[in-house]
Amino acid sequence: MVATQGCRLLLIVTALGLLAGCATQTRETASQTPEDYFTRQMPGLPGDWDPKMSRVDNPIRQVRSLDNLPETLVRQALLAQHERWKGTPYRLGGDNAQGIDCSALVQNVFIDTFRLELPRSTDGQVLQGMAIERAELEAGDLVFFRPSGAYNHVGIYVGDGNFLHASASTGVRLSKLDSAYWRRHYWQARRPLEPTRLAQRALLAGEG
Repeated sequence: MVATQGCRLLLIVTALGLLAGCATQTRETASQTPEDYFTRQMPGLPGDWDPKMSRVDNPIRQVRSLDNLPETLVRQALLAQHERWKGTPYRLGGDNAQGIDCSALVQNVFIDTFRLELPRSTDGQVLQGMAIERAELEAGDLVFFRPSGAYNHVGIYVGDGNFLHASASTGVRLSKLDSAYWRRHYWQARRPLEPTRLAQRALLAGEG
């Protein structure tokens, strides 16, 4: 499923690159929606492609400018990982489908999705990349929390105020960053890699 999605996303990137690079683009073409453009200019799209797919299945519906394309691709790849891991129980020290902790989930997702290896522990992950402000969060950024107890917590920001993590009480899930609990224990955010580079890595990983 992830490989198929990666191929589709590669088609999107290629076609959008051609669209942006066309110096003779007419006013009519410029006013077309992305769906119209792909329908008319890309007859080789997979036979099951449908512009009326859900937002999760069809990243074209989220692409409204080249500026948000990398983050959209990263978000789609992370949502695919959520589908793979959701419901996996939390287990301190665990790193597989039988049980996984928060930092192991982050490490697994980054290896599978972006071919990028992060440290195993939260203490190591919090030193990766660059520190960013909460208002600057983009899909693929790491969010860290200091809840009560002996351990810090980490998740991956997906966008729209949601982050993917392994909850100690409910297992792998998406949670709202602005919920009362997570807002109270929020600590900091880090950007391991710029969204454009994460998107490139996601496409390459999807082909593998």
